[in-house]
Amino acid sequence: MLAPLAATLLLSAAAHAQTTPETIRYTGTTLSNVDYHHGQLRPAIGTHAQQVLRADREHPTAANGEGWTYNHASMLAYWNGQFYLQYLSNPVGEHIPPGRTLLLTSKDGQTWTNPTVIFPPYKVPDGFVKPDQPGKVAKNLEAVMHQRVGFYVSKKNRLLTLGYYGIALDAKDDPNDGQGIGRVVREVLPNGKLGPIYFLRYNKTWDQSKSTYPFYKKSKDKSFVAACEEILASPLMMQQMVEEQDRDDPLIPIHKEYKAFSYYSLPDKRVVGLWKHALTSISPDGGKSWPNPVIRAPHFVNSNAKIWGQRTSDGHYATVYNPSEFRWPLAVSTSENGLDYTDLWLVHGEITPMRYGGNYKSYGPQYVRGILPGNGTPPDGKMWVTYSVNKEDLWVASVPVPIRATATGHANDVFAQLPAGQELANWNTYSLVKAPVEIGKLPDGSKGMVLKDADKFDYAKAERVIPASKQLTAELSVIPGQNDHGLLQIEFQDAKGSPAVQLSFDSTGTLSYKAGARFKGVTKYEPNKQLDLRVTLDAPNRTCTVTVNGGKTSTYIFYAPVAAFERVMLRTGQARHFPTPDTPADQAYDLKDAGGSVPEAVFYVKSLKTSGAVDTP
Repeated sequence: MLAPLAATLLLSAAAHAQTTPETIRYTGTTLSNVDYHHGQLRPAIGTHAQQVLRADREHPTAANGEGWTYNHASMLAYWNGQFYLQYLSNPVGEHIPPGRTLLLTSKDGQTWTNPTVIFPPYKVPDGFVKPDQPGKVAKNLEAVMHQRVGFYVSKKNRLLTLGYYGIALDAKDDPNDGQGIGRVVREVLPNGKLGPIYFLRYNKTWDQSKSTYPFYKKSKDKSFVAACEEILASPLMMQQMVEEQDRDDPLIPIHKEYKAFSYYSLPDKRVVGLWKHALTSISPDGGKSWPNPVIRAPHFVNSNAKIWGQRTSDGHYATVYNPSEFRWPLAVSTSENGLDYTDLWLVHGEITPMRYGGNYKSYGPQYVRGILPGNGTPPDGKMWVTYSVNKEDLWVASVPVPIRATATGHANDVFAQLPAGQELANWNTYSLVKAPVEIGKLPDGSKGMVLKDADKFDYAKAERVIPASKQLTAELSVIPGQNDHGLLQIEFQDAKGSPAVQLSFDSTGTLSYKAGARFKGVTKYEPNKQLDLRVTLDAPNRTCTVTVNGGKTSTYIFYAPVAAFERVMLRTGQARHFPTPDTPADQAYDLKDAGGSVPEAVFYVKSLKTSGAVDTP
């Protein structure tokens, strides 16, 4: 028989279980360290992060959105065999008009079209006044755009794109206060053309007679009208519009200003909702009602940037977000059942310098979105997400499924012998418009990994995760394309990305070894001549040997200790540490020669092979 106190505790626990709603939660032990841009997180193996638009005010072209440098809030869909990416853009800063929305497309997620304007700047009538700000009157003002949802594929397989015209009367005013103009919609046609723009829903404070575009019901295309009404009838679509719509819009289930809604369905058809700050709830009826309270997901770390959740192609689940009070790094957590999240792995751990200052521009990879349920499924089975870096450049990342962070075998990557399209399957790449990482032709005519770099402020990067090894042998064949400019650093790192050994092909034509604060020359090198490197590493004894082209072997000491090695990293620039957690949040200045380039440097990698005793815990 239970003692009275034990019985009381059991009854209390049972009552608590009955009253505490089921929710998602983080049950893992890994936390991100904000002192590092990568958070000291293990990478999700095979993630390819690619810059698809690079802001450049000094050299405005069709490729960079005519030089507008505030680019943000990207959305993604996959329809009729290609990707569609929508984003917001202003000339300089957030909420500073004019604003517009643009669209890029890609067949493979790697090569993207130039952006085209889908929702152009919108003139606000002079004299417009917001009811709660009677002292501010619009004069020569244009709207800014603000939307949390960008695409919808109808039941008849028609792709619609959506935007919202909000009004910011000054730099601190919110365009998503329910006192804007309204939501617009148009069809994206299979031939790359666009249908006419219509309003889908107005704000109550807007004088509809002054609208530039007609209401959707004016369309003579009955199928288009039906698609619009599908959106209005979908509580999960409408919930994403709560910030901009009327605060009492009857089509929106939850009227509270929870921000940036995303969702996924559980096997029992319940819907998990996610908002900024890792707020969450579960709907029992497809999003029509949310009887459970909206709470902060236990043990999730997330601030005021978006959090994305989805079911992955293997039937498991993933959430992607910034696991800190800052907007770095970008990480993924996975779950088998959609409720218990057990790990935290890296998706994007770099912060390029913010080249252009501006209103409310934040450092880091942020505002992540994937492909909404119903908006298409890429055939490769990967998880695809899009985000901005510094609210300036636009990126996509593909993450192989099943998502994993532990290598099952050592590298044996002779690129010329690997199947086409699979050469970088086990590599993590950080590839930019001016500093791409790709498979291409080497000087000897074979194929290999090519790292190019003409970016004045950033670098190309490729990383190979290997099994944890206290003793490691690595064999690399590298062909530098020049010896009078550029830099290629090769680092051997532990699980947290901390390097112990660094070799550099520098701009003096020297392959050097980092010996503490100084560098020791290993050998000279010539353009387009292959160097075969054999590097042996002994973590317990902190010793390293380097052999070049089978010749003399040099022995060195690690410049920093590690317990074991888990990564081989190649990078065309020096590691950076700005910004830090102590950096002021706002940058009001532009970098010098922000649109400039440097002479392109090229490095070819023929192969990487690693071996060594696997370190088992």
